[in-house]
Amino acid sequence: MRIADKLLLERQRHLKWRGLDRLEIALMILCGVLLFGFSTTVVFDIVTREIGHPWLWLQEVTSTFFIYAIFIGAAVATRRNDHLYLTAVAEALHGRTRLVAEVIIRLVVLSVACCLVYFGYVNFLRGFSSFRMPSMTPIASLYAAIPVSGALIALFTIEQLVNGCRNGFEHREPGDELGQKPPLMTGTGRREL
Repeated sequence: MRIADKLLLERQRHLKWRGLDRLEIALMILCGVLLFGFSTTVVFDIVTREIGHPWLWLQEVTSTFFIYAIFIGAAVATRRNDHLYLTAVAEALHGRTRLVAEVIIRLVVLSVACCLVYFGYVNFLRGFSSFRMPSMTPIASLYAAIPVSGALIALFTIEQLVNGCRNGFEHREPGDELGQKPPLMTGTGRREL
């Protein structure tokens, strides 16, 4: 490994709190399980309907997997900086203007996360008066994903704000330290410089 790559990896390690790395991995695994569960229950729902003996409770399970996957996935995307926000504008800027733009973007994300926590919790409490059919479980079981997601998004956004203000928001590509571009792999497995 080149010295420049080692420096880049060390810098990237400082941009994230190591304690949250395990949480991110656990959430990624959970998202995979939820996606697999969603896909599996959809297939079972189709098969049981086609053979003439539908399992009605499968729709409840499918919707639960779907909703939790979306909200937990949004939190993971926030940690990984993969979520949709105005990155194109911020990445075009440099220096102090980029810092201001990145902070404003993350403050907007943080305010949305706070709304998710507050209004999600209000909906969660109200969800105990409505029930899902045919199991008669409170719909609050679905609404619980909203404030949990909001809390995770807020946590990850605060992490990005603190680390970005300390270390800068600029993300370097491998090889940028030496003014080089990383080698590209061709279809033959040979590297082109």
